[in-house]
Amino acid sequence: SVAIFDDIAAIIVIALFYTDGLSVFSLVGGFAGLATLVVMNRLGVTRIAAYAIVGIIVWLFVLKSGVHATLAGFAVACTVPLRTRDAQASPLRHLEHSLHPWVAYLILPLFAFANAGVSFSGISMDTLVGPVSIGIAVALFVGKQVGVFSIVWLAVKLKLARLPQGATWTSVYGVALLTGIGFTMSLFIGSLAFERGEFDHLVATRVGVLAGSILSATAGYLLLRREFAVKPETAPQGAQQGAVS
Repeated sequence: SVAIFDDIAAIIVIALFYTDGLSVFSLVGGFAGLATLVVMNRLGVTRIAAYAIVGIIVWLFVLKSGVHATLAGFAVACTVPLRTRDAQASPLRHLEHSLHPWVAYLILPLFAFANAGVSFSGISMDTLVGPVSIGIAVALFVGKQVGVFSIVWLAVKLKLARLPQGATWTSVYGVALLTGIGFTMSLFIGSLAFERGEFDHLVATRVGVLAGSILSATAGYLLLRREFAVKPETAPQGAQQGAVS
């Protein structure tokens, strides 16, 4: 859930801050397409092809509007029905399961191959310790954990939410550390931020994302491993016997 909301927040950031000129006509067309999808949802339309056709039209309008088209995919997905009025299978779950192999084994690896490749032969010490690399690494490692942990702490203290059963603040902090593992959206935003700059910061961006991700993954893993390690003296008798055998 944290990863999903994190990506949604990144998409909103892209839509708000990486938009050039706005086309009112295209925006109106995009909103009209979304309204059509919402009406289809309320009328109980379950054919995925219908949502796909209208969704492509929405994507084209958003692409032409000046707003980054990534937002269109998120918005269209929100209109696909999760539940149906009869015993039919959920269209959204069916679509999710159908697309998962393509995303996991084709789209994501291609994106990673195209965006994460770093030629170490072209990296100097200035690149490794430069302000862009250090800034991105610190933002991922420090910024993400502080932001996520603070929001969770505030929500619990204001009684807007409660910790899951068996969870501790240490385990919550461990999960907050893991949110610093930035890859697809971090690389995407970095490429958008520096694509029109005077200097080429793409290599520094990749180095910063990889460094921040490695630090976050290592720190989160070590903390959670220590938190959930079962001590022999506190483990149930059956667990101790199983460990001995």
